[in-house]
Amino acid sequence: MKATRRNFIKKGSYALGSVALLSPVTFAMNCAGGKTLKSFGFQAWTIREELNRDVAGTCKMMAGLGYKEIEMCSPLGYSDAGFEPLNKYSGTELRKIIEDNGLRCTSSHFNLGELRDSLDNRIEWAHQMGMKQMILSSFWLAKEEQTVANYRKSAVELNTIAEKTKEAGLQMGFHNHHMEFEKRGDQLIYDALLEEFDPDLVKMQFQVAVVNIGYKAADYFRKHPGRFISAHLSDWSKEKDSQVPIGQGVVDWKDFFEAAKMGGVKNFYVEMAPETFKDSAEFLSRL
Repeated sequence: MKATRRNFIKKGSYALGSVALLSPVTFAMNCAGGKTLKSFGFQAWTIREELNRDVAGTCKMMAGLGYKEIEMCSPLGYSDAGFEPLNKYSGTELRKIIEDNGLRCTSSHFNLGELRDSLDNRIEWAHQMGMKQMILSSFWLAKEEQTVANYRKSAVELNTIAEKTKEAGLQMGFHNHHMEFEKRGDQLIYDALLEEFDPDLVKMQFQVAVVNIGYKAADYFRKHPGRFISAHLSDWSKEKDSQVPIGQGVVDWKDFFEAAKMGGVKNFYVEMAPETFKDSAEFLSRL
């Protein structure tokens, strides 16, 4: 199962009470050169209904489970996808709620429309939230428009937008879905995007879920050092032909985290079906 935002929109969200959610993992190097798992967090998309009902209570509950970080979805850009209630808060107000309840937010997803039409407003909101990263979730090109040429054109546009976010002290990133790992002739769309994006202006947020179609994040981290800012974690079982909790599938996580250092990855966010998060958290806590 591909756990994308479209999947969740179609299926609806899961009840939070029956599962423990995990997510980002911030990975740091200690003075001896080893790895230390510094914190746990979550991507807001999978619990958007719970956040809308009780943002303070949901954050407090997640912090109580040991999570330290939340990656948001822009309430303005995602108002039609379930984040409208959060629009009543300014970035400053929402940040205070989040931080008063034990979490922090340094990254958020945005859609292209709001970056085109409301960039100054979104930069201001990101600063109010205390963010360091702004991630474009997708170009969402229509199927008939998904040519390599059109993706390259969109990448050039994002480079231009990213010039302004860089001036404002915010790193722009791009999040992939499975569709960017399709080929047009002999050209993989994702590789074309890597060629077109300015390496300084636009970093990549790699979605590990593409392992189910044969693409390993670690390979990309090593092949393109320094090009990545964060990653969305998931695992997949060949036997079950489905998503499974982290550590129970085909991903070599030791290799993944070693390669992530070369890739430049700073933040790690799990984004899967909520019923997988409890076991994923237990696995990640042992790294």
